[in-house]
Amino acid sequence: MRGLTLVLILACPLTLVTAQNSADGPITEKAQKTYKEALEAVHKHSLEDALGKFKKADKEDGGHCLVCRQMMIKYGLELHDWKTAETAAQEILADAKDDKHVVLAHYTLGVVLIRQGMEKHKDDFFSRAHEEMSKAAGGPAPLPQALFADGKALSYLKQDDAAKARFEQFVKLTPADDLDHQRALRYIEDPELARARMAPPFALTTTDGQNIALDDLKGKVVLIDFWATWCPPCREALPHVRNIAKKFQGQPLVVLSVSLDSDEQKWKDFIAKNEMTWPQYRDGGFSGPIAKLFHVEAIPHTFTVDSDGVLQDEHIGDAAIESKLKKLVARAQAIQAEAKPGQ
Repeated sequence: MRGLTLVLILACPLTLVTAQNSADGPITEKAQKTYKEALEAVHKHSLEDALGKFKKADKEDGGHCLVCRQMMIKYGLELHDWKTAETAAQEILADAKDDKHVVLAHYTLGVVLIRQGMEKHKDDFFSRAHEEMSKAAGGPAPLPQALFADGKALSYLKQDDAAKARFEQFVKLTPADDLDHQRALRYIEDPELARARMAPPFALTTTDGQNIALDDLKGKVVLIDFWATWCPPCREALPHVRNIAKKFQGQPLVVLSVSLDSDEQKWKDFIAKNEMTWPQYRDGGFSGPIAKLFHVEAIPHTFTVDSDGVLQDEHIGDAAIESKLKKLVARAQAIQAEAKPGQ
């Protein structure tokens, strides 16, 4: 599950670290040229080469290229080059000019530290992340994302009461339809989930108009099936997926097929012809939001999520997953049966 467990915790912090002025890009001609080469390397999916060039462009610019450092964080995280990502985040913090950007920089550094902690399993990173998130969440206008992230850091430190308080603060500051709002409510209810390998939250509208949010499916097992009409192995796996959808009908299991087709009409004609009556959604390609969220790079690709929202299985190809589903569904049914007397 390359990279997935590290990206589940938080969205990329670069969406929050915004430009501070018009000089955030490289200024010198030499640095501008190197930066352009770095972008070309990204386009060619040569990420290690791109990361090296972003670092070089920042150096050629005298260490003043904010956008270079943002890219160093982004691709440092993707490549697990923690030293590069952390150094860039610290440099952004050191150069932050106003309160807003200082807060965002503390948050960004905190995200880098949490992800290191998740991979290296060392409490020191979570403790340092807690310090950074506390600075980002403090003051009269706390950053909601920092409250959520601090709750995660505290959860990994097994400080469940403090983590719960952070999640409760976050819930008060965010709308009910916010995906992280829903996830925070689950963490408040069951602190253990904040340390689990949770599936990333998402919401979508299926071809028949159903609005589906992953956290609304609490209590049900979810099989997420990434596929496309142009994929021969996917077409071969279709009878298997159809059989699962039919066999578990009426049980606490949701099969959700996510198509990577770009041609909407061809996709609709295919699902109608093949009687794919379970929930269908078209993501548009490997760069689609759901595919990127799950780091899907090959299809058919399935993810099995249990009734608590925890990722239990991942398979590339038409793997035998039915026995696993039976066990997870049986567990979901048992939990439902235990809950009925107290309703």
